Amino acid sequence: MHQLWPLPTASDPGTTSDPGAGSAAPPELSDEDLEALYGYPADLGRPWVQANFVTSADGAVSVDERSDGLSSTADKRVFLLGRDLADVVLVGAGTALAENYGGARTTETRRARRHRHGLSDVPPIAVVTRRCSIPPDAPVITDTAVPTLVVTAADAPADRRAALADAGAEVLLAGEDTVDPATAIRLLDERGLRRIDCEGGPHLLASLVAADLVDQLCLTYAPLLAGPGPGRIVAGLPSTPRDMTLRSLLHEDGFLLARYRRA
Repeated sequence: MHQLWPLPTASDPGTTSDPGAGSAAPPELSDEDLEALYGYPADLGRPWVQANFVTSADGAVSVDERSDGLSSTADKRVFLLGRDLADVVLVGAGTALAENYGGARTTETRRARRHRHGLSDVPPIAVVTRRCSIPPDAPVITDTAVPTLVVTAADAPADRRAALADAGAEVLLAGEDTVDPATAIRLLDERGLRRIDCEGGPHLLASLVAADLVDQLCLTYAPLLAGPGPGRIVAGLPSTPRDMTLRSLLHEDGFLLARYRRA
């Protein structure tokens, strides 16, 4: 993976040390380089939300209803880094079911990375579902090293809420008849989960955008024309356009990995 923006300099990661190298490609970015680029701000005084998505060159969010058809080695590397640097992974119920989510996985190397950043061994998954539509035997509930957080509304069926709690999930109420994104983020903050990595789907991202809660968007562009059919990375709630600033742009094998921050 190589850095396109900011333009590499002698002191930047991914630059060549030979000033006469001209147009020679900069060397591969190391894991440490990527941590420096994608790390959360130090000493956070409030929750900080990062959204992590992939899209085709013509704007599709999936192929055959799954995002994996758009991904690459580089995209997966940044996707896992987003998890490794986060306190919690936030995902909508539809995405969790479509992508067959289980609990976050780890390795010795990834645990060491998290420990360097003062984080627990593995981040919990927080699933947003207005009606508690996640089955209690879904892998995201049962196949996990730490309890899954289910973020739902108070009027979700009581039997579904109870079944998820009995299966080991912690159920959080973030609104009366719908999930209020600001309340959901506050509830995570109350549990010390400020570094929030949102992995989709489009309706959840739209609600976060509408509430002006997105601080950073990590967006991978796949060199693929998916054609009509699949939706965009946001769907549902209308919102006011918000300016973002390009902070870095990487490339590998035709894939572009952009990182935008709140302007």
